[in-house]
Amino acid sequence: MDLALKAPLPADRSLAQVRQHYLVEKAIADRLRAASREERQALYAVMYTELFAQVPDHPRLRRRESAVLTRSANISKLRVVARFLHPEAVFVEFGPGDCRFAVEAARRVRRVIGVDISDQSGSLDQRPDNLQLVVYDGYNLDLPAACADVVFSDQLIEHFHPEDTRLHFELAHRLLRPGGRYVFRTPHAFTGPHDVSRYFCDEPQGFHLKEWTYRELGDLLREVGYADRYGLWRLRGRYFRLPFAYYATVERVLAGRPKAQKRLLARYLIRELCMVAER
Repeated sequence: MDLALKAPLPADRSLAQVRQHYLVEKAIADRLRAASREERQALYAVMYTELFAQVPDHPRLRRRESAVLTRSANISKLRVVARFLHPEAVFVEFGPGDCRFAVEAARRVRRVIGVDISDQSGSLDQRPDNLQLVVYDGYNLDLPAACADVVFSDQLIEHFHPEDTRLHFELAHRLLRPGGRYVFRTPHAFTGPHDVSRYFCDEPQGFHLKEWTYRELGDLLREVGYADRYGLWRLRGRYFRLPFAYYATVERVLAGRPKAQKRLLARYLIRELCMVAER
């Protein structure tokens, strides 16, 4: 297959490596997109194992091996969520991966519950006593209602099948206590694609099954029953609250513009999709 590059290659990967990554990830993603809910349950459990086995140079695997990259990722996440953490809080993280950030959060809260579709914490040297990892099938989670003060995810929502995204927000809503918050980041659709397909395509075709806008997610959160939602704007390494209306207005203005122009303007006027949904 002849694939023309649409973006510069990363410095540490060859064209052959990125091409192999794209083809493997796209093939698995195509199966997910076409699967029934029951079939997705099985695929969710093995998709990353299958991907990593065929793409041993995957950036996520390299990050696990680098203390510097791990620390940088943890700092980035803390800047988003630290203001909501306190010593008595129960903190639930969806998609903790190697659990390195969950360990960091465990120093700041009473209890951390990591929720994932598989246990990827194998390289974790020592797990704190107040950190619990729960493996689930992507749908059914055996945790009590109203057990969490803060729910958090980073670069997760885009990996759900669009039919499953509502179920995820309903699940997070059930876990939150009244007044609790779901804090999350996910790539914005206007600046994408953000998965490996960005090197070859104009739309996500890999594990980013759908990249979202503020308006799309805002409507969905309201339908699910969240009382409020707003955005977080990053400026010089800090995050500041911005009204949801700002992002909705910018998206309306940019929506009809050509793809390249929309992407460029969105990088300055939206930057990323970082939201807080209050129960």
